[in-house]
Amino acid sequence: MDRRQFSGGLAAFCLGLAGCRRTGPETEPESDQQLLNVVATVGMVADLVRQIGGSRVQVTQLMGSGVDPHLYKATRDDLRLLMQADVIIAVGLMLEGRLQEVLARLKSTGRVVFAADQIPADLLLQSEESGDHPDPHVWMDVAAWSHCLAGITGALGAERPQYAAEFDSRARELALELQELHAYGLQSVATIPQERRVLITSHDAFRYFGRAYGLEVMGLQGISTESEAGLLRVNALVDLLVQRRISAVFIESSVPQKNIAALIEGAVARGHQVSIGGELYSDAMGEQGTWQGTYPGMLDHNITTITRSLGGQVPERGWAGLRAQTGVQP
Repeated sequence: MDRRQFSGGLAAFCLGLAGCRRTGPETEPESDQQLLNVVATVGMVADLVRQIGGSRVQVTQLMGSGVDPHLYKATRDDLRLLMQADVIIAVGLMLEGRLQEVLARLKSTGRVVFAADQIPADLLLQSEESGDHPDPHVWMDVAAWSHCLAGITGALGAERPQYAAEFDSRARELALELQELHAYGLQSVATIPQERRVLITSHDAFRYFGRAYGLEVMGLQGISTESEAGLLRVNALVDLLVQRRISAVFIESSVPQKNIAALIEGAVARGHQVSIGGELYSDAMGEQGTWQGTYPGMLDHNITTITRSLGGQVPERGWAGLRAQTGVQP
């Protein structure tokens, strides 16, 4: 998706909101008894809810930093939180694999929103491994993930119609911020020498990233981390590293590093030095309270780390640094 397509999607998104209204200064925060109680499965949706809902919502995130949603099993406390929630926001597309049955049952109550349902079908990627559902890692394409804003905004507004204008205003601001972030991704990756635009990671979570920003992407494991990296796959990627003289591979914060270590050792055994280009956030964001613990910060980190490690040019502090130069703090 190029910048013109993104701008068109942004315009459609704004028209879908209630008049794209702006409001004056916020009133005092709600009391705890009046806050809208939202449970979100992963950080990539929880952060959007926090930014759109502001002081009107209380967000509980089930899966924190470093937690793999493909393997996550709901606890008794999780089930209690889900039952008590006013709204439940999940990604869908089978990302929350072992939680999916619970979410499907609760959907009949009208309280469950699958954020990815708002993404046009032609923007979703299919693969043999994903079976009857698309690849769920859509947040890696900022432009595609921005379509989720309307669904979240609508769900919050339906529960608290008196604050719908506030939610709309914040969603508009967030949409513009994500448009800037998407442009940063396009501009940054374009500085990587063409022959070095190859991204090899722990598992196949970056296909949307590669499509959006122009990288050839390969993962050791499949779309779900429940799949194992077989010997044939490791050997094939070692061959690729050696033949194309690729010098960097990437680990992920929510996936064990052992398979990447095997890949590096295989290349070294054949006389080719490969380093770890950095740690990327794939299925989980950084620690809450940090820049990387926000959705924009997660993508800023990934774009900046990948570009720098593959030989491209980025500011010292990435997109956050560029914004700071103009007086906008992350």
